[in-house]
Amino acid sequence: MKRKVRKKKKKGTITANVAGTKFEIVRLVIDEMGFMKTPDEDETSNLIWCDSAVQQEKIAELQNYQRINHFPGMGEICRKDFLARNMTKMIKSRPLDYTFVPRTWIFPAEYTQFQNYMKELKKKRKQKTFIVKPANGAMGHGISLIRNGDKLPSQDHLIVQEYIEKPFLMEGYKFDLRIYILVTSCDPLKIFLYHDGLVRMGTEKYIPPNESNLTQLYMHLTNYSVNKHNERFERDETENKGSKRSIKWFTEFLQANQHDVAKFWSDISELVVKTLIVAEPHVLHAYRMCRPGQPPGSESVCFEVLGFDILLDRKLKPWLLEINRAPSFGTDQKIDYDVKRGVLLNALKLLNIRTSDKRRNLAKQKAEAQRRLYGQNSIKRLLPGSSDWEQQRHQLERRKEELKERLAQVRKQILKEEHENRHMGNYRRIYPPEDKTLLEKYENLLAVAFQTFLSGRAASFQRELNNPLKRMKEEDILDLLEQCEIDDEKLMGKIARPRGPKPLSSMPESTEIMKRQKYCSSDSSYDSSSSSSESDGNEKEEYQTKRGEKQVTYNLKQSSHYKLIQQSSSIRRSVSCPRSISSQSPSSVDNRPFSAQQLIASRPMSGSRSHSLNRASSYMRHLPHSNDDSSTDSQMSESLRQLRTKEQEDDLTSQTLFVLKDMKIRFPGKSDAESLLLIEDIIDNWKYHKTKVASYWLIKLDSVKQRKVLDIVKTSIRTILPHIWKVPDVEEVNLYRIFNRVFNRLLWSHGQGLWNCFCDSGSSWESIFSKSPEVVTPLQLQCCQRLVELCKQCLLVVYKYAADTRGSLSGIGTDWGNSRYLLPGSTQFFMRTPTYNLKYSSPGMTRSNVLFTSRYGHL
Repeated sequence: MKRKVRKKKKKGTITANVAGTKFEIVRLVIDEMGFMKTPDEDETSNLIWCDSAVQQEKIAELQNYQRINHFPGMGEICRKDFLARNMTKMIKSRPLDYTFVPRTWIFPAEYTQFQNYMKELKKKRKQKTFIVKPANGAMGHGISLIRNGDKLPSQDHLIVQEYIEKPFLMEGYKFDLRIYILVTSCDPLKIFLYHDGLVRMGTEKYIPPNESNLTQLYMHLTNYSVNKHNERFERDETENKGSKRSIKWFTEFLQANQHDVAKFWSDISELVVKTLIVAEPHVLHAYRMCRPGQPPGSESVCFEVLGFDILLDRKLKPWLLEINRAPSFGTDQKIDYDVKRGVLLNALKLLNIRTSDKRRNLAKQKAEAQRRLYGQNSIKRLLPGSSDWEQQRHQLERRKEELKERLAQVRKQILKEEHENRHMGNYRRIYPPEDKTLLEKYENLLAVAFQTFLSGRAASFQRELNNPLKRMKEEDILDLLEQCEIDDEKLMGKIARPRGPKPLSSMPESTEIMKRQKYCSSDSSYDSSSSSSESDGNEKEEYQTKRGEKQVTYNLKQSSHYKLIQQSSSIRRSVSCPRSISSQSPSSVDNRPFSAQQLIASRPMSGSRSHSLNRASSYMRHLPHSNDDSSTDSQMSESLRQLRTKEQEDDLTSQTLFVLKDMKIRFPGKSDAESLLLIEDIIDNWKYHKTKVASYWLIKLDSVKQRKVLDIVKTSIRTILPHIWKVPDVEEVNLYRIFNRVFNRLLWSHGQGLWNCFCDSGSSWESIFSKSPEVVTPLQLQCCQRLVELCKQCLLVVYKYAADTRGSLSGIGTDWGNSRYLLPGSTQFFMRTPTYNLKYSSPGMTRSNVLFTSRYGHL
């Protein structure tokens, strides 16, 4: 007998196990992506697709290179009774944010509450319609409408909801929307919304419910599985006819009828994000239970395509009906095929499954095993009785390891987001949103959700959410790492190495263009390699360059052009902190013309930074990669048009300095003069107050409360700068980015950075500029000095307020979170001057929250 020869997998192919799905469209998309289908019993495939939810044990057994299309814990919003229970809890905590869920009762637990509600309606002589659903039903089975609650069984597991009697109608028919959502990660949460979907219409003209039509389900229910059995169901191949249509056509219909399409999508996005915020604590907890030891921010082995069923009322307000964790991918009609193919194809492209994933995972496991074998896995433990010097070294080493780990996560996240932006297709990222105000709102809801659903278990998650490193960008982490290196060198007794740029010593005469082209093209290799998901360049997770770095200089004209290109590319960066902050102390400036001083190349010297701290590659990736002089010139001219001249920037910086000098911290209930006398009294008696201020700032306040103290000043700065610089987003202002670095430096090492400003010992905050290869102007430095002075005054006033109100320096206490004096956005520590009240409020703040004054009027 001939032996059956088993087909060998081709080297460099992505494998997929689709034995768990009955939908042919999934197999077609797998073929279109070039994946190779494996036998049913193969559990080592890169991709595993199942129609039904999978057991947690299966997720726990997956290797890091594998992907499966379900999250553990997602049933908390996909079962009707679980969704109702969790939404009820969130409505109690945040009633104004969760108004998109009809009032719901869960039987049998809430049978009595429902009957009491019915009695209240009878007293008011009102009558409402209710829709009754099985607690774990699907496809429209067991659904009915009632107006009399007395006949409902008290012991059955049911969901009873108020019926939305005034829906938005289309051609006289009721309809709902099937919105497709992709969740690629729960740690951190990432949500994408597909900008198309299905409009599913009823098959009988809608009439508001009454006693005679409650049983006409073809009128009141929009489920496809119900209406397809009606003889009036229209199967039409065109997108503007039939009982099933596309959301793309529906948005065109809204636009033609003068409805706000942008608001429609915005409301849908907000509904989806708020709903998934309810699920996030459950999903994250279950995922970490399945994958213990997996560091936060690492590649998720799970993803999920969800189907949200949403109903619009006559005011176009969306209402959440239910969520399907296994939406049907049947293709009975052409419109099904077109929409669902796009949903699946774009989702698999976003996942970025690579042939190298398996090889890299095995290599990583091998390296990890070797580190454990040879005892190189962690920092050496401190022995009992270690000296203070050894303890400080140990603390520094732990801090450096934490920063390096976070830096690797940030850089990996940047790579991931760049891939997503290139391969998003018809998806749109709705969480995290680009709008910072909206992001802050969602993060507050997320904190409430963790506290509500995990209760005592939420402490560790709360610490993660409040970790200052989580919000820091690449540049800020690099600054902290360099500060750790400086402190380490001081502890070891080494002489600190010069970290600034080398001075310009000569000007090339003829080969500038060739050098510039070579300089840009050599660094563009990373972009070209990372653009392909199959390339080896995409396997790199850190921005490290292994070739020698040269410092290249140009003549005066070309240098200014180059600098403008560099700045414009920095402005375009939205993920990592732009390299737009320069440093050079005024004393170090030589007598060369100003324009010549700007020609120092922006790349740090290889000797000034270890590879683990190298910023060059992450920065150089944003330089223009073109060898064509004409295209380069057009980019230069565009940059020239977009950027302010240096004179304008200096003028605006001067105005900012004047306003900063006018700002003052006002003690609650005291005048400006009294507040100033109070601060002067503390300074005059500094020997008495010094130890108490140190104890209060460094010991009594944790890192969250320390940040809130400085946020009093930071919130004020965020409010005033857009008026001076005339920009909608303060992040666009280079000076604000410099301020951000100063704030981070003041909070460095649990507030030691600010405390060093009160003492002669320790490193100054100005050291952050001595390491940067660019230039901070004297005006910008003066602005920073005034900023630090305001922060010092703010600390003294808050310290004094805590001492006076508590009678002792026992910290801010339990009312810190809701104190009308201490929270940014509700603070009474006003930044005041006596002559002019600037009427402005940032999002989330009223005019009475933070007041500013300036004798310079509307700047």
